[in-house]
Amino acid sequence: MTHALDTAPDRIISLLPSATDLLFDLGLGERLAGVSHSCDHPGAAGLPVLTRSIVDSSASQAEIDRAVSEAMRAGLALYSVDGELLDAIQPGLVVTQGVCEVCAVTPGTIEAAVRYLPGCLPAANVLSLEGRSVAGILDDLRALAKAAGVANLGEKLAANARTRWDAIQPVQTAPRVMTLEWVDPPFYGGHWVPEQVERAGGVNVLGAAGTDSGRASWEEIAALDPDVIVVMCCGYGLEKNAEFARELLAKTELQAVRDGQLWAVDANAHFSRPALGVVRGAEVLAELLRGREYVGESVRLLSQPTSA
Repeated sequence: MTHALDTAPDRIISLLPSATDLLFDLGLGERLAGVSHSCDHPGAAGLPVLTRSIVDSSASQAEIDRAVSEAMRAGLALYSVDGELLDAIQPGLVVTQGVCEVCAVTPGTIEAAVRYLPGCLPAANVLSLEGRSVAGILDDLRALAKAAGVANLGEKLAANARTRWDAIQPVQTAPRVMTLEWVDPPFYGGHWVPEQVERAGGVNVLGAAGTDSGRASWEEIAALDPDVIVVMCCGYGLEKNAEFARELLAKTELQAVRDGQLWAVDANAHFSRPALGVVRGAEVLAELLRGREYVGESVRLLSQPTSA
């Protein structure tokens, strides 16, 4: 939901990494007064941290999946907000999201945190970003820019991103692509990720643009027999995703593994977050589908040949 503010806010709280990235894209880093525990933009270092997760991020993927599933069944929020600190900062704008309860703080968590505090943050000061597609991400950029008082800059950045998106040259071979947002258990990519694959010239074997990611099984993936598998586990960069992909080299029943078409990418920078990085992600995918790595952004995982 979008709220119009009477004046441009001088103190902004961002409770999700993508909003922090967008605020710096808009040149508003100096107005940031606090961030979430997941915000990793270099410019946000040292700012007050207002959230924490009930899930141990250092646990294995299977353990994280189990903890999240148990919390969801119990109706527990995965994140908590430091309401007293939020109240003390008295922000003019708080940015959160309503797309995914697993990914970041939602408006309901903020409301619960400040309900009984003296300042009781007005609903008009909360902007919830809702983009589930590339177009939705650009709409969120515009809404954030408008709420922060820099609407014209938001329009310019959105137009530039759309031009760059339209300029991507898709591969002509239409390879069948499996994107993995988690590997243990496997989850296929959703929201804007299928759009990225399609813009790069690939065909999604699971997942549809604008819909949630979903759980799959390795038997199902083997039956679909994708030409290319791209590991882009949510919340991780290239190095960690390469580790996850390396674990899949043993799955020689998958044609993509046997053909050397198992890849890892930087999910945080280009795929997991609804920010301008998704455009770069589609560019990386288009080159990946041509068999080309981008140093620091994508890597191909190959089985080691057995010695005679």
